[in-house]
Amino acid sequence: MIRFENVSKTYRGQTQEVVHDINMVIPKGQIVVLIGPSGCGKTTCLKMINRLVKLSSGHIYIDGEDIMNKDPIQLRRNMGYVIQQTGLFPHFTVRQNIEIIPTLQKTDKEVIAERTKKLMDMIGLDPDEYLDRYPTQLSGGQMQRVGVARAFATDPEIILMDEPFSAVDPITRSQLQDELLFLQANMKKTIVFVTHDMDEAIRLADKICILNDGVIVQYDTPEKIMKEPADDYVARFVGPNRIWSRPEFIRASDIMIKDPVAVPADLTLIKAIEIMRAERVDSAMVLDESRKFVGMVRANDIQAASDKQATCASIMRQPAAVATPGKNLVELLAAVNETGAKNIPVLKDNGQLAGLVTTSSLVTTMSQQFSDGSSSEEEVRS
Repeated sequence: MIRFENVSKTYRGQTQEVVHDINMVIPKGQIVVLIGPSGCGKTTCLKMINRLVKLSSGHIYIDGEDIMNKDPIQLRRNMGYVIQQTGLFPHFTVRQNIEIIPTLQKTDKEVIAERTKKLMDMIGLDPDEYLDRYPTQLSGGQMQRVGVARAFATDPEIILMDEPFSAVDPITRSQLQDELLFLQANMKKTIVFVTHDMDEAIRLADKICILNDGVIVQYDTPEKIMKEPADDYVARFVGPNRIWSRPEFIRASDIMIKDPVAVPADLTLIKAIEIMRAERVDSAMVLDESRKFVGMVRANDIQAASDKQATCASIMRQPAAVATPGKNLVELLAAVNETGAKNIPVLKDNGQLAGLVTTSSLVTTMSQQFSDGSSSEEEVRS
């Protein structure tokens, strides 16, 4: 875990702080992305972690120990570091670039060789083909892959990445992002990643820290930042339709009708149809005495029933699909496609009714991808 405590930085000869009073906890084993406009302090924050930039005030702790109590050379050797231009030594082969720090640490040669081969496999480069090449014999994307492999070579707990993929083409960048996520899924490192690209941040991050003028404006999960921006600056920075780049962040709880028409299981059909007419709906949720969902009753079925004094429980049907509040938009659309459901009750863990997703609410949600406005719940229900 990395903890910033009241961290500020002012460069010599300047009066304005580059970063001001930063307080932040970077959880162990997560990818935290620092993002913001040029000059916001994101790279300064990154470089203070390995003491390439000296703190003016405050403290940074790694697993509870102040980094100022550590030898700076050992501190850096125990961290992976990837920069935009790879930083590969041009007169070293790929093998020598990857193995330089483990060799300096006098790690067993067989262990180094085995780990190098494993890392090459994980970044998608054939060891037999590439290990003896020099950086000038590699493409930009291949050099970045080697840079990432070198950062993982000592199996460090912390890896710092300063806009590592910004100099490559979009297709290669996407591939590198996928490979980083693959490495992270296998190795669970604490990764601090600097970028200016919000799409990249959303794709990679467990948490995003948005900075502006040297201060943290919002520090939260990508989902929370897209749904609940802290202020107008964050909203503009994220963009109004950014959520559509990650539709799995749109949950049933975000789009459901929160007070769907519901009737007791023992209510007579004649009373149920009057409620449905008053509310202008063609179906109602049926609840038991503890307000747990037990089925659905439809206006057509009530009309066809010979005994209108019978209870809703006697003719209710089970829905084609149900959902939990956490089900995402992709899963909801799949359920509609697979079952043909027009109404999907949303149930809490205890079986109580939380809300209702309708095909109308799904269409309304999808239409918001192409407009800045949003529809009211009354529009969704009509």
